Amino acid sequence: MSDSLSSKYIEVQGVAQTFKTARGPFVALRDINLTVAKGEFVALIGHSGCGKSTLLNLIAGLTVPTQGALLCANREIAGPGPERAVVFQNHSLLPWLTCFDNVYLAVERVFGMTEKKPQLKARTDAALALVGLSAAAQKRPGEISGGMKQRVGIARALSMEPKVLLMDEPFGALDALTRAKLQDELLDIVTKTQATVVMVTHDVDEAVLLSDRIVMMTNGPAATIGEILRVDLPRPRNRVALAEDRGYLQCRKAVIDFLYTRQAHVEKIAA
Repeated sequence: MSDSLSSKYIEVQGVAQTFKTARGPFVALRDINLTVAKGEFVALIGHSGCGKSTLLNLIAGLTVPTQGALLCANREIAGPGPERAVVFQNHSLLPWLTCFDNVYLAVERVFGMTEKKPQLKARTDAALALVGLSAAAQKRPGEISGGMKQRVGIARALSMEPKVLLMDEPFGALDALTRAKLQDELLDIVTKTQATVVMVTHDVDEAVLLSDRIVMMTNGPAATIGEILRVDLPRPRNRVALAEDRGYLQCRKAVIDFLYTRQAHVEKIAA
């Protein structure tokens, strides 16, 4: 990652975001400066209302910044693009379509002009296999579990072969065991695909387990980046082996200290 393109694959330069509301302007983010290297896994963490999802939406091109600029591979982010795929907490699957067809729609949109149907089908099958859902390809969302639905959402995103995978609390609505299983699967998938990942999370352990760096946000409104923690833990990572690892525990303590000591949630004061 010696060249500037690799070390600055995603660039957030002096970004601020203000929304118009009935009560007047609401400053969600201010002075956001961040670079993400190619192939890096970055977690955004902070209390509710700190602008994590707003920052992710800006990188996705779903929102235009009030100030500043965002770039991906030296090109300005001016809107959504197939090189940046988004996985939301709500899987957003079309309930009348099978798992296969939900993924196929994304494949056809990206590759339909250049590839024939057998190739599109092969891409769809490969994406479902990557998340372990080949056997459920012909099932509809109402016939599968919440964890499986989220896997379909991830498969749909990966099927587009994105350079950047953006994830907004993708496991937040799942039970602890399902969440842990999908976290482990995500580690394997990212290793295979070498995608650049930016993920919003509320879960400290999830952030430390998955990330190369953790971006800790200050409380909103007018939130900004308070601190960035490098997670120097070797890969591949094993949650059981890391449970008593000194480096893992130190990273975990640093994030908890930031969130619950230096950024004690304002709701506690209000209560």
